[in-house]
Amino acid sequence: MVTKSLLVLSLAALALAIAPARAESPAYKMTTDVPANTITPDKAETRLGTLEYFDGIPTDETAQKVWDHLDFSRAVEAMITHVPTASLVGFRKGLREFGPDNETMIIFEGRLDPRALLLTGNTTVVYSFMWIDLKDGPMVMETPPNVLGIVDDAWFRYLTDFGNAGDDKGEGGKYLLVGPDYEGDIPDGYIVKKSKTYGHWLAMRGFMKNFDADPVVTNMKEHFKLYPLGSEPKDVNWVNVSGKAFNTLHAQDETFFEEVNEIVQEEPYFSYDNESIGMLAAIGIEKGKPFAPDARMQKILKEAAAVGTAAMRSIVFNNRDETVRPYPNSKTWEVGFAGGSHEFLRNDASLSDYRARFHFYATGITPAMVNPGVGRGSQYMIGAHDSEGSPFDGAQTYTMHVPPDVPAANFWDVTLYDNQTRSLMQTDQNYPGVSSIDEAIVKNADGSYDITFSPEKPEGDVNWLQTIPGKGWNILWRIYSPTQPWFDKAWQPGEVVQVE
Repeated sequence: MVTKSLLVLSLAALALAIAPARAESPAYKMTTDVPANTITPDKAETRLGTLEYFDGIPTDETAQKVWDHLDFSRAVEAMITHVPTASLVGFRKGLREFGPDNETMIIFEGRLDPRALLLTGNTTVVYSFMWIDLKDGPMVMETPPNVLGIVDDAWFRYLTDFGNAGDDKGEGGKYLLVGPDYEGDIPDGYIVKKSKTYGHWLAMRGFMKNFDADPVVTNMKEHFKLYPLGSEPKDVNWVNVSGKAFNTLHAQDETFFEEVNEIVQEEPYFSYDNESIGMLAAIGIEKGKPFAPDARMQKILKEAAAVGTAAMRSIVFNNRDETVRPYPNSKTWEVGFAGGSHEFLRNDASLSDYRARFHFYATGITPAMVNPGVGRGSQYMIGAHDSEGSPFDGAQTYTMHVPPDVPAANFWDVTLYDNQTRSLMQTDQNYPGVSSIDEAIVKNADGSYDITFSPEKPEGDVNWLQTIPGKGWNILWRIYSPTQPWFDKAWQPGEVVQVE
């Protein structure tokens, strides 16, 4: 028995079948030939499904599909573009656990251990961090000698180095940080740095001898000061966070967009480029307006965050650009900065994928990490795959050979990281790294070194980094004050090889 609804559908189908095709548009006096590739057909099959039009005007259903797609794709692209922003908000949140901006400097009074979640920190330096806010006017920053310091703005763009790579040439100096709307006089006697934002992230590193942190900590505390222009010099409140568990990582779910919104609301609206600000506005993040996505948009942002995270993890760990591989015979090593620019430019073109690559994995922007010059600064390479191109498996055993005559005027270091957090691997080892300045390092007779990565310590006296079954891992190779053979690629670190 045919139901009434089926009968209606059948009659409708019959009517369509016998209806004449839409007549060709008649020729009029002003009619000319219109190229076929400029005409939108009445139907198009796409990844969004069937798109339908009446003479070029989308149906309501088609328009909704398109708007959902645009909101989704713009949210994914916004996540890739603004991972530096979210990263700083995450770091700032961690800093504020210990005290207010402009007053609090956290410091690791010793080697960094894995309890703090901090992007690709290393275990060979003394770290200190703070958040500087210029909303109330310029701030004077007195800096210590013999440190490596960076100040980046609220969008995680480079503002200045201080210390060994800064204008003070490692002697210590008086910097004046000036915000975007300051119109007062700027007195002489300062190294002046004008910024487009109010908020700033400061990172400072000091180098230990024989891992003795006390002289480095004393140097920092005795010389670093931060105070408003026109005020008396003032010490900051130093908070020792060694051994403390706290988080500086940004979100990977839909709350990522809330982190970005914090900076949009706090900073001058166009302190970032107009195109990116417009992209954020298109998904509801706009200065002076509440970010309040409705149920439809919340669903889209949740999915976009999942895809955006997959995109960033693909860019970091499954990169398709051969230019990140410095050695043609290597499947282990990739460079961190693409294009040879701390601004992520290649021939003046912005490499947004590689900006995301760096900031999802690491932290701190300075030219000194990209083109430091021979015998200066530092260089980094990421290792996430073995000599066969497979991701590292924490249940397996691997070895890495470091050939003799490492071209480092200072030292080199290999540090082990968790793929999920991009922070130090949390194992039974206090310091998951092997460094040439460690007196306990095992050196071969020919001046080379071997490092083993495995869940259990091998027998004998070895350089060993502990891995975790069921987890992946990655490493950073760091070389400080690299000499000419490094830049010539006449010397390179060995591949990481799985031991059968």
